[in-house]
Amino acid sequence: MSPATPAPETGGAALELLVHGVGGATPQSMLDDPRTLRVTGDRTAAVYRRAEDLDAEDHPERYAARPVPEAYCWSNLTSGDGTRALWLLLLPFMVANLAHWMRPPAQGMPGLVRLYGVLVRLVALTLTVLLTAAACEVALDLTAWQCAGTAACSDAYSWLGFLAADRGGWWSAPGRRLALAALVPTALVGLLWYLSNRTWSAYEAQRPPTGYDAPAPEPQPDTPTGTEAADLAEPPTPAEPRPALGRPGFWYGRRLVARLRAAHTAAGFLTVAAAIATATARHDTGARAVLGLALQAALVALCAVVLWVVCRRGRSERRLDLRVERALVSWLPGSALALLALTALHAGWSRPGWASTGTLPGDAAFGALTLAQGGLVVALGAVALLLQRPRRDPRTALRGLGGPAVAMLACALAGVMSGGVAQRVADWLDGSGAGEGTPIGPPVLLSWQASVIPVLLLLLLVPAALLAVRTVVDARRLRPAVEADYDAADEPDPVRTGQIAAGRARAALTDSAPVLVGVVSGATLLLGAVSIAGAWASGNVPGRAFDGAHPAIASAASAAQALGSWMIGLGFLLFVTWGRRAYKDASARRTIGILWDVGTFWPRAAHPFAPPCYAERAVPDLTWRMSSWTRGTGGRLVISGHSQGSVLAAAAVWQLTPATRGRVALLTYGSPLERLYGRWFPAYFGPEALRSLHRTVHCWSNLHRATDPIGGPVRVPAEADRPAVDGDVLLDPVAYGRTREHPLPEPILGHSDYQADPAFAERRSALLDRLPPALPRQREPNDQEHQGSSGRSSG
Repeated sequence: MSPATPAPETGGAALELLVHGVGGATPQSMLDDPRTLRVTGDRTAAVYRRAEDLDAEDHPERYAARPVPEAYCWSNLTSGDGTRALWLLLLPFMVANLAHWMRPPAQGMPGLVRLYGVLVRLVALTLTVLLTAAACEVALDLTAWQCAGTAACSDAYSWLGFLAADRGGWWSAPGRRLALAALVPTALVGLLWYLSNRTWSAYEAQRPPTGYDAPAPEPQPDTPTGTEAADLAEPPTPAEPRPALGRPGFWYGRRLVARLRAAHTAAGFLTVAAAIATATARHDTGARAVLGLALQAALVALCAVVLWVVCRRGRSERRLDLRVERALVSWLPGSALALLALTALHAGWSRPGWASTGTLPGDAAFGALTLAQGGLVVALGAVALLLQRPRRDPRTALRGLGGPAVAMLACALAGVMSGGVAQRVADWLDGSGAGEGTPIGPPVLLSWQASVIPVLLLLLLVPAALLAVRTVVDARRLRPAVEADYDAADEPDPVRTGQIAAGRARAALTDSAPVLVGVVSGATLLLGAVSIAGAWASGNVPGRAFDGAHPAIASAASAAQALGSWMIGLGFLLFVTWGRRAYKDASARRTIGILWDVGTFWPRAAHPFAPPCYAERAVPDLTWRMSSWTRGTGGRLVISGHSQGSVLAAAAVWQLTPATRGRVALLTYGSPLERLYGRWFPAYFGPEALRSLHRTVHCWSNLHRATDPIGGPVRVPAEADRPAVDGDVLLDPVAYGRTREHPLPEPILGHSDYQADPAFAERRSALLDRLPPALPRQREPNDQEHQGSSGRSSG
């Protein structure tokens, strides 16, 4: 469907900037023309235009009769080459980063806002430590300590022969085995650092507009609290609203990501060093003991520095933070790596009589991590409740507890991934009787955590069944409303009515997501506490902890352990399989890219190893494009965003100057601005923020359908001379049965093809009519430097 539907012939030149949604789109499909050329941008993200419209900047007078359509394609920011599929393994980090942005809105409570950010960053830090500890468990404990220290296991795997304790080789000493195996988790931490540094250079390095049309800076100096005190800025005024997403430094988190990357990299190296030092401490005497104590003291000191760096400060938004903490970024990871190397050398010192038996000392580390995560999540929930109390909005997800709930899910995902790896490796090493007599097994706590997974799934079945029943009931209840909407009372079609009613009922399931998230998070927190208590009280796996109990209880415990072990291993294998398939299959890679379209909209404010934020490139791109058009031609502009593209469009409009916003209209359709972002991220897209956007942009219109599971109304009422943003709900399908205009049955479109509805062209025409007429063209001498002679790239 062509976006260039006939439009008003008054008002002068106008541009329609189309922004696609999740899943991406080609410029040919967006512009409905196979002859498209790149106007500006690169292969990652670019603006395209029809070949016949390339001279719009040079001759805007020729385009007074219709808007010039342009397509901004950004899908390669999230779903490019096959290596992006590996980001699936970073899912817990991404989820933890989302928790940072889910805090309730707050004014006058800077201490609580700052504390909320600190707690989320500490939760994110525990995930890095947990991932590294899982790698240490696999490489150091299961492989180098247990398998290489057991004759049956080392004989079964020839590649472990040079490490076998019974062969008496140089590497057979326990400390040397541990030092060699430490290369695996060290390499993992190094890989995470490399990926974060690479994406940091490609994404966070893109500066927002700071030139001739950049937003005016805040009058007050920057404060060290940044986003954590986002509501401390002066209240918005009608002349210059300044919500958080409109601040100059919001989409430029380069300094924070660099600082957090240094801290998390150092934390990973220190986790490996701690695993080695804990194992060797019990066997040090004399000079070795003194050196060991010195290494442990240095380890504690560097851990304190890491915590200080993580807790010290959050983001800076009121102006671009271009400072670089060179000393911290350079010496902290390097110092941690040097300490790890010294610890490995110390472990390789000969210790006569030292033999590896049982599991690696320090098995309680997983219990301490789980306990710390639970305590941090509970504290985060308490802070969120205090922030939510002054201004309770019934639409806010989980009454303001969305951030703590999502943080708990991040911990659960990390636990499943780490436990799955350890369980699968243990089963593999212990297979075929390799560990007969001395079974190769992961820490007891991981077995307890695996055992509660079947219980969690059973608990989840209850709300899932209730939602399924409610959907069926709602579909039946909606049938009369469907027939009334289409005036089909005279000739109703039960099948057609049922299809439309079922589509509406299924679309409404999105609004029930907070219930499922709350149930899963609450049950995970409770069952995690039960796992810690059971592991510490019994000191044994669940199947053996209940020996002597009632036969039914003992059987249930054994079945839960076996089923949970299988399920947690299967979950990890699914992650690996999906990632491998996505590496080879473009369609699967596209599906995974859709996940990141939603999850990586926000900057990396809590975890530096999360997938990068594409909006830090897309929002400045859109801001520059709108500014260059309005300034270069004096014309009007409609930015038209679908789905996730509407969120990018709104964020870009917030970044414009008041003069530019006065020439911009916003058209959103299938938009999750209120339904998803407003409910889950109330501090940034809540009712007050959306009303502010309505007041600051010249005009705004939103299209939505009852069959759309993602988009919905933005619920911004009329104010003064501004009409309500939402119009009537669009009928989907556009025709109930066969008509002269629609001789064939029309499909139920749901979230797609909004431009196929005649209301789309009507709304866009109405927005263009409301915009002020084009200004006389004013070209400044330095325009050539900003956009060339016609705004086109040479490519």
